[in-house]
Amino acid sequence: MRYAKRGRLRFTSHRDISRAVERAVRRAGIPVAYSAGFSPHPKISYAGAAPTGVASEAEYLEIGVTTPCDPAQVRQHLDESLPAGLDVLDVVEAGQGGLADRLEVSDWQVRLPGADREPAEVAVEKFLAAGTVEVERLTKKGPRRFDARQAVLGLTVSEGTDRTAAQVQGEPCVILRMVVRHMTPAVRPDDVLTGLRLVADFAPPVPPEVTRLAQGPLDASTGALADPLDLDRDTTRGGEAGPVGEHVAG
Repeated sequence: MRYAKRGRLRFTSHRDISRAVERAVRRAGIPVAYSAGFSPHPKISYAGAAPTGVASEAEYLEIGVTTPCDPAQVRQHLDESLPAGLDVLDVVEAGQGGLADRLEVSDWQVRLPGADREPAEVAVEKFLAAGTVEVERLTKKGPRRFDARQAVLGLTVSEGTDRTAAQVQGEPCVILRMVVRHMTPAVRPDDVLTGLRLVADFAPPVPPEVTRLAQGPLDASTGALADPLDLDRDTTRGGEAGPVGEHVAG
């Protein structure tokens, strides 16, 4: 299933989200399967979770169930049982292949309140022109250096209402869109912002507001992101998902 993490819920840790989902699954009456062994736990797995503090319109998880379920009812009942800000958007029956393997690329929107458009564009040009941009991040195992440039497939200063500079409560605001390939180690939007600072001394005056808009497989013919759940949809029913058998995917 695909769900969104919105508003204040973007500050919720992955562990707290897991607990909220487990409680919601029980309240919704979903016949979740449990693992075997001395300490059974519900078969709920997460794929490509966004970092704490980041909003997302494209989070994914899979739920193992013991009896067939209607995906539409699972979506409705689970959504009603989750707190506001955790919103279930799509549920389909899982087919063949692993869901995590399809999440190859993420499309991010990064709002930079108080930043000016011109230096942002200069920094983006320098970043894209660079062969490598090494950044450092503190991990559980200590500082780690890696190339942030290699993973970035696209990086632009968005147009539309921000043609000169978006106005947010009377203040300028730059909006970046970045398409980033999933790699090891993972390159996150804050790593790209670190790279912009290194190559052009561009740094937003206040913390960025980051939202993941989509994640999925990369369409080689168009260069766009595809829906990772499309492979599981039952086209024999006009695109609607069929009843869930072994597990619900998302």
